[in-house]
Amino acid sequence: MKDSAKNKSALKKVMDTPFAFNFVWAIIVTIVLISFVLLWLNIYTRHNEAEVVPNVKGMTVGEAEKFFVDNNLRYSIIDSVFSKDVKPGSIVEIIPEAGSKVKEGRIVFVTVNAASAQMAVIPEIWEISVRQADAMLREVGFEKIEIEYVSGDYKDLVVGLEMNGQPLRAGERISISAPLVLKVSSGVRAEEVDTTAAAEDEDAPVEEVKSDGEKWF
Repeated sequence: MKDSAKNKSALKKVMDTPFAFNFVWAIIVTIVLISFVLLWLNIYTRHNEAEVVPNVKGMTVGEAEKFFVDNNLRYSIIDSVFSKDVKPGSIVEIIPEAGSKVKEGRIVFVTVNAASAQMAVIPEIWEISVRQADAMLREVGFEKIEIEYVSGDYKDLVVGLEMNGQPLRAGERISISAPLVLKVSSGVRAEEVDTTAAAEDEDAPVEEVKSDGEKWF
């Protein structure tokens, strides 16, 4: 009994010291903080919880909104394209893809079909090389570009631009899906072509007809 009383007295003396008191409180505070952080992380990451991205392709944004809300997801329209085969305003692509498992509240990025074809401004491409003009047109979005050589003084120099046979000017806004024809100088004048053709005709063999009807060459 005396030994037990002595041990309790010694323990009490140790616990009464500032160092022991602070040490014990530090352990308690550390345990509480770790427990709080683990609980917070579990709630924040929603451990083992996921939402499935709904398949909303072909729907309008208004129609798809209900599905996003029901699945605790958000959406953001990031781009638009144009296709004649898809209803205007309908969704053509989503990221992440339909069926993907994501966290609640995740933003789904949406691409919609525009009501009309995207427009672009014709750049100043006259009197420059065909390669440079082609690059400038493609840079602003045009893709259907053909090259047609016409008579002219300087080879591979752009002298005109047409769409469906109609000349275009710099600054005009047209659909990027429109077919364009670059008129490019061949480096040969029209009169030179005529002169060459005439010379070839002169060099051609001439038929001679004898009086008796026989042909001589």
